[in-house]
Amino acid sequence: MKRPLLIGVTGGIGSGKTTVCRIFEAFGIPVYYADDRAKWLVDHDAILKADITRLLGPEAYGPTGYYDRSWVAAQVFGKPDLLLQLNALIHPRVYADTALWASDFSEKPYVIKEAALLRAAGEDGNNLDKLIVVQSPLELRIQRVHKRDPHRSEKEIKNIISRQISDEERIEMADYVIYNNETQLLIPQVIRLHEIFSRAQE
Repeated sequence: MKRPLLIGVTGGIGSGKTTVCRIFEAFGIPVYYADDRAKWLVDHDAILKADITRLLGPEAYGPTGYYDRSWVAAQVFGKPDLLLQLNALIHPRVYADTALWASDFSEKPYVIKEAALLRAAGEDGNNLDKLIVVQSPLELRIQRVHKRDPHRSEKEIKNIISRQISDEERIEMADYVIYNNETQLLIPQVIRLHEIFSRAQE
């Protein structure tokens, strides 16, 4: 059975990657929001819940049975090895879930996977065919995040950005770059890629 191309979309906080994905959705292209789906999986995937409980203990899940993100964050803070072990449990389940989800859209030429952190297509065993990076100037990103999350200070936003990989590192991984800088029109850039990906499976 023919599978659709799996196209990754990533970018730093405030870059506008979700806006780009909404435009793809307007063209009828399904989008898998990996960060939201990962949150669902840690709460509902029985195998993953058991694995996380074995790694971190029963306190990882609160009295209601839902993942206690604050508690887990406190446990892995300053412990990169433990965080790596946790991610090594979650990421394969997300990869498998993405593949299962994509298999429902065999009639589509391509589908999109959106995530804050994605590796280059084919790297680390991921199943991406191409990677799009959404790029925006730093000051514009700070403005967008502050407008969306007014409770965050500029210092806090810059701190979040400093913990993410650099724009240069993202560009190196990218097969395509979309510039969301308010000087170049966004929709024509998405249309161009939509046409490329739609033809790729012909």
